[in-house]
Amino acid sequence: MDWSTLLNKRRLGNRAAKDESGRTAFIRDHDKIIFSGAFRRLARKTQVHPLATNDHVHNRLTHSLEVSCVGRTLGIRVGERLEKQRLLPQDANPTDLGDIVQSACLAHDIGNPPFGHTGERAIRAWFGERGKHYLGTLAPEQAADLSIFEGNAQGFRILTKSEYHQYDDGMRLTYATLGAFLKYPWLSATGQQASCPRPGKYSTFVAEAAAFREVAGATGLTRVGEDIFARHPLAYLVEAADDFCYAIIDLEDGLEMDLLHWDEVHALLSPAIPDSEEVRALLHSDVRVGRKAALLRGKIIERFIEAGVEAFMANHDRLLAGKLHGDLISHCEPAVRDVVENAKQLARTKVFEHPRKVELEIGAFEVIGKLLDGLIEAAASHARGDESNFRHQRIIDLIGRHSFPPDLRQLSDQDRMYQCMMRALDFLSGMTDDYATYLAKQFSGMAVTRY
Repeated sequence: MDWSTLLNKRRLGNRAAKDESGRTAFIRDHDKIIFSGAFRRLARKTQVHPLATNDHVHNRLTHSLEVSCVGRTLGIRVGERLEKQRLLPQDANPTDLGDIVQSACLAHDIGNPPFGHTGERAIRAWFGERGKHYLGTLAPEQAADLSIFEGNAQGFRILTKSEYHQYDDGMRLTYATLGAFLKYPWLSATGQQASCPRPGKYSTFVAEAAAFREVAGATGLTRVGEDIFARHPLAYLVEAADDFCYAIIDLEDGLEMDLLHWDEVHALLSPAIPDSEEVRALLHSDVRVGRKAALLRGKIIERFIEAGVEAFMANHDRLLAGKLHGDLISHCEPAVRDVVENAKQLARTKVFEHPRKVELEIGAFEVIGKLLDGLIEAAASHARGDESNFRHQRIIDLIGRHSFPPDLRQLSDQDRMYQCMMRALDFLSGMTDDYATYLAKQFSGMAVTRY
């Protein structure tokens, strides 16, 4: 791979880039994502704690904004190092890399269904149980999209199909930003194979396979198998920014909700905390625990960023050859690598397993299941052209009768069924936690009137 191709600023559909005064093609990507409805709805989607009433606890929107800030700095600093070594193309500059990574970071969770990863599991469980018979009507690669539903692939679908220019290249982002977004550059069927680089993970549904191949070709991603490509090097920075934020923010939320104690959090983070008079004074002060964590956050993230940039540059040639094994954090200095991994482990054992979170996750399965019972049944009727069931027709009206593919009736029976079910999942995935809970009650006839 080479940087001149990896930083391709043409837009999906091979459209010419538009550079305006003070607003490059990559900044336009950033703005398109920020102003999208899909991004805005992240404000009411689970980060870790479903339906949290504590305003200090993160949601998907605040998390995505914070990740984008870290990603921007990572991108710019890597760009500066590349420029110093004369590895950047003449028409590119370090801020371009920062803008690309920032945009991909903003969008990295845009496809998450309500209730986050629990929502993904609930969709998979429904198609593995109550909705299993629907999979038999589809081709194996289509069925894989549903049986191992993945928010990353739904995100790529939003960016390339369902937001703004529906069924006409979606947001029409640059190839570089879309390439950096592809965390797992292969299709769902590959995600089911034991030989998959990350089994169970993928970034593209078969419905968007053409757009996926277009992006891979336009950015020059190295092909490593049938519809499997090496990651865009900047995708490693997007992933690292996400993990760096998780390592700090999940612990801060745990402190805020009294699920963790300051002593255990400080002991875990201490290898990444700089030893200075200012820090020592802060640690021994009477400042409340939540404020201590916030004041130390910037210093810890700065250490993380430095380690990430060093790891990227040390592995630059392997990144461009598509031969780097593992994520970028696994190649960071041991102190940073261990702090990030230990923070994740502490969050998994003490924050993610809190009884309130477990209770809400169980409820989330019921909410998602109730919604899919209605949505998929109605979508199947719509695919068959059956208008005899009034309830199904009203659900199709709710989804948006004109939001289905314009060529739906020209498709084969199998493809029409698949496209209708995918459109139903678009509707479900776009819901906030609150709306999903409300609508599930409405489907059961138990909701209060909404004004």
